[in-house]
Amino acid sequence: MADLLSIGLSGLKSTQVALATTGHNISNVNTPGYSRQQSVQQSNLPQFTGAGYVGTGSHVVDVRRLASEFLSGQLRGATSQNSELQAFQGQIEQLDSLLSSGTTGISPALQSFFTSLQTASQDPSSIAAREAVLTQSQSLASSFNTVYDQLDKQNTMINQQLGALTTQINSMANSVANYNQAIVSARATGSEPNDLLDARDEVVRQMSEMIGVQSVAQNDGSINLFIGTGQPLVVGNTPSQLQAVAGSDDPSRFQIQMVTNGVPQTITSQINGGEVGGLLAYRDTVLDKSYNSLGQVALTIADNINKQLGQGLDLSGRAGTNLFADINNTQAASLRIIAQSTNTGNATGVLNITDTTKLTSSDYRLDYDGTNFTARRLSDNEAMAVTVSGTSPYTLSFKDSAGVDQGFQVSLNSLPAANDRFTLQPTRRGATNIDSVLTQPDQLAFSGSVNAQATTNNRGTGAISAPSLVNGPSPINTADLQRLFGTGSGVSLSYDAATSTLNTAGLPAGATLSYVSPSTTAITPGQTNTLRLNYTDPVTSNNYTYEFTLGGIPQSGDSFSLAFNASGISDNRNALNLVALQTKPTVSVGNTQTTYNGAYSSLVERVGSLTAQVRVNSASSEAVLKQSQDNRDSLAGVNLDEEAANLIQYQQYYNASAQVIKVAQSLFDTLINAFN
Repeated sequence: MADLLSIGLSGLKSTQVALATTGHNISNVNTPGYSRQQSVQQSNLPQFTGAGYVGTGSHVVDVRRLASEFLSGQLRGATSQNSELQAFQGQIEQLDSLLSSGTTGISPALQSFFTSLQTASQDPSSIAAREAVLTQSQSLASSFNTVYDQLDKQNTMINQQLGALTTQINSMANSVANYNQAIVSARATGSEPNDLLDARDEVVRQMSEMIGVQSVAQNDGSINLFIGTGQPLVVGNTPSQLQAVAGSDDPSRFQIQMVTNGVPQTITSQINGGEVGGLLAYRDTVLDKSYNSLGQVALTIADNINKQLGQGLDLSGRAGTNLFADINNTQAASLRIIAQSTNTGNATGVLNITDTTKLTSSDYRLDYDGTNFTARRLSDNEAMAVTVSGTSPYTLSFKDSAGVDQGFQVSLNSLPAANDRFTLQPTRRGATNIDSVLTQPDQLAFSGSVNAQATTNNRGTGAISAPSLVNGPSPINTADLQRLFGTGSGVSLSYDAATSTLNTAGLPAGATLSYVSPSTTAITPGQTNTLRLNYTDPVTSNNYTYEFTLGGIPQSGDSFSLAFNASGISDNRNALNLVALQTKPTVSVGNTQTTYNGAYSSLVERVGSLTAQVRVNSASSEAVLKQSQDNRDSLAGVNLDEEAANLIQYQQYYNASAQVIKVAQSLFDTLINAFN
């Protein structure tokens, strides 16, 4: 009876553990990261009798955790990738909406500005039309400023998010380290602490939403966590710490550092996966490029408009003044060069734009080794040839491997210390620095600087066009032109039929006349002849090149005059030149030159394409994540129907074991009564 009783008791105990395990599963059906558990039964050692071995019941040898490290790793990887793409998508969709909007985008403002110029060119003396140009220039500058401000807000928000995320990651890393210590201690008893393992795995999974992590199991039950390309975040029960700090190359861009034993190491470029990876990838591949491309367009527009206005005359006969702020004003130029925070020297400098048509949408890095300067274009990592001239200040110019000038120069007040480094950002702030500064509409230089006419008593049919300034300083110097043409009726050029040339005796010193086409030596009567007037002013050394045409058939002795256009109130030649800038390819995009609108459209198209691509990738990652979650749940997830069936089954086992005990008790009572 004692054997039968012990067998019944063992079955009762085994079933109790199975019932408790099933109940534990049911109660944790909604616990994140919980893995289903299962009791493992084994028969007791049999007892040898003369009739052979007789069984002695059962016992529970383990409560097994139904989990797979392979499936858990798959889930972590899918979670990390999905979070990265979700973060990237959330940021780029905001930018795509901003750039393509009919309200905040640049294209509508650009079109309105040139439309106002076109209207003003039709009536250059109209103050109302000129006022409209000033208004639209303010609107255009404001549009650039607004888009830049939104980009800057995104950058600031990314910095804040990086700070918050690193704090959360540090907290989770500490939790993993504590779980490691508790698990190692619990395993010393010889059993697996299933719930602790689940809790640790869930923390690691949540961490993978924030940053890509790799988990490596150790023999003692602990795990080591690595991020990036193998940087140790948790080793045993010792966590490292992450921190988001202002970048040493650019304080406006936060970098991620890992602090191990008090020593910080910048690991930004090694990080991938999770929300942190998505934010960094968006900033590096989209936001920085958008800053620079937008600034490049703004700088080119401001520079081209200002230079063209400087080559015309306003209603008072004065040289044109800037419509937009000088792109090389001291404040703007100084902000384009950033000394690395770890520099030991005191060298400071400015970066001046020399040719907006050569600018790229890239930042540059400038290094000094104590003897030589080296530079690299960061967009494609191409080394630049650096030419140094002058001393205090030192002027540095840059060319790529093909010998193409980069459109800017750096001026340093002194030589840096050895190993000092500078970040060069020619275009990053161009969109915030553009500003409409002209307030007087009569100062818009819409007229050409020189006029021409045939003398009224000419006998032939020769006709001369108004000269166009094809090369000259901006702004032009009216004193130079008055020395060239005089202050009255100008200089007279008479036609000599014997030589088919114009007599240049009336030209001052420094002025030469040449023939461009169809002949380079003389005028071809009856055809449209292009002539070129070159002038180097003896006082200022400024160089001017004017081109004009002479058509018809002039007669010998016919004369033509060139004069300073002091009263060109109704002259719209420079206004038309301003309008023509809209369709002139002046912005460098890749290896080609394009228009302002073309360059901006290229930016919008690039962002739009990336947005569409990341939407597709994000949807795919969602499907992969769901599949990984389903694979994990098929093994480790709690199925209430299955657990309910197990509950009934174990209840029956329990009742049967109790019945065995009851039979044993009845037999024992019968045996006792037999001796009474």
